[in-house]
Amino acid sequence: MFSAVVDNFDAWRKQARGLLAAERAPSAVRFVAAEETQPSLFGDEAAEAADSAKITELNSPPRRVPPAFLDLAKHVACHRTPGRWNELYRLLWRLTHDEPRLLEVATDDDVHLLRTKEKQVTRDVHKMKAFVRFRRVETPDGERYVAWHRPDHRVLPLVAPFFSRRFREMHWTVMTPDATAVWDGEQLHYGPGANSAAAPQGDALEELWRTYYAGIFNPARIKLKMMRREMPVRHWATLPETTIIPELLAAAPRRVEAMVRAAAAAAPGAAAYLPEARDWASLAAAAAGCRGCDLHARATQTVFGVGNPRARIVLVGEQPGDQEDRAGRPFIGPAGEVLDGALRQAGLAREELYLTNAVKHFHWQPQGTRRLHKKPPARAEAACRPWLAAELDAVGPKAIVCLGATAAQAVLGRDAGKARERGVWQRSRYCERTLVTWHPAAILRAPDAPAAARMRADLVRHLQMAQDEAGIS
Repeated sequence: MFSAVVDNFDAWRKQARGLLAAERAPSAVRFVAAEETQPSLFGDEAAEAADSAKITELNSPPRRVPPAFLDLAKHVACHRTPGRWNELYRLLWRLTHDEPRLLEVATDDDVHLLRTKEKQVTRDVHKMKAFVRFRRVETPDGERYVAWHRPDHRVLPLVAPFFSRRFREMHWTVMTPDATAVWDGEQLHYGPGANSAAAPQGDALEELWRTYYAGIFNPARIKLKMMRREMPVRHWATLPETTIIPELLAAAPRRVEAMVRAAAAAAPGAAAYLPEARDWASLAAAAAGCRGCDLHARATQTVFGVGNPRARIVLVGEQPGDQEDRAGRPFIGPAGEVLDGALRQAGLAREELYLTNAVKHFHWQPQGTRRLHKKPPARAEAACRPWLAAELDAVGPKAIVCLGATAAQAVLGRDAGKARERGVWQRSRYCERTLVTWHPAAILRAPDAPAAARMRADLVRHLQMAQDEAGIS
């Protein structure tokens, strides 16, 4: 059994080349991480293995390995687990012994294990780039910038070159418990690790960080679990902006309310265009000139609801599509064809119903000469809500069927989450009997024919439920 003590990727690579040339199988080789040894442990045996590897390397050409393996190995070499060197050698042996395409087999145990470690190291690299905070220090030799960071893995060799490029004009030092990197303006130098007490505790730059963080903090998108996952609490001691997080969280509800008021003042929504008369004809005529949100600028026209103005059942969709936008009528494109088929199966006729959308203008994105559907923004749905409310109040249906999530949000508001189970009757402010089902467009996007058939059957069944509830025979 050959044993080799290694402390970095280059040392391991050199040893591995020689051992491969000597045809030493993984079962006959033991790599030991230097940080796991005592000074005398494996000393003679490691030296013997190293000498053998060097001699063999000089007399034998190196094996060719995929560049992807070298990149993988450089990252895994920084992982903190002591077994990483043996795991890398085992994979290297297999790649050079009749399995040259092994890295393409994601389900292989060795590949999966090392890819997982590579991802963990890569994530730690990103965290270090994001969380290192330099503090200015005046020294006899001039101004320097010093930072201390505790990474999960030994990633400083992967990150230090990034800092040398980004902060080329600065003289800086980054300390970690494992190693220290120093940039003198021309070269990187590495030294032993240091504890946090060796780092400066604060400077004038910290207030700039706090000001910047307060400026980018979005009170309307607070997700505490995600924030703690992306900015782990163990790093907070070295992040000056974290001292103001409690204050920002406490002020978030007030700031959100102010944002909502400002948005409402900036965009009047449909309320500014509603006519005094609330019959269907007056509403349709007024909606044609609505400029309550910015969607009107790219749409051909307003697509208002159509059908029986005294219908017992109202179907509410998301927004008009390309064909609907051009013709000015809802549900006449491919999704409309799916809906028509479901209505026939359910025994319902369009002329008995009222069909409309939560958003009255087509929101799209270009693809060549085509205009592709794009989910309408929440501000458009909010701006259009007065139109939908006026329509539903004017019709006064016995049952409302929401076709998809946007329609459910518009009709049920905060209670939309309770209606995720399609086909369950809910109470809305517009109707005692409201349910959610599939949007016909979702059926068109189904992953396969069996899924589409199941979704279509659900839609037909839910339409029949509305038919029974409304008393339509």
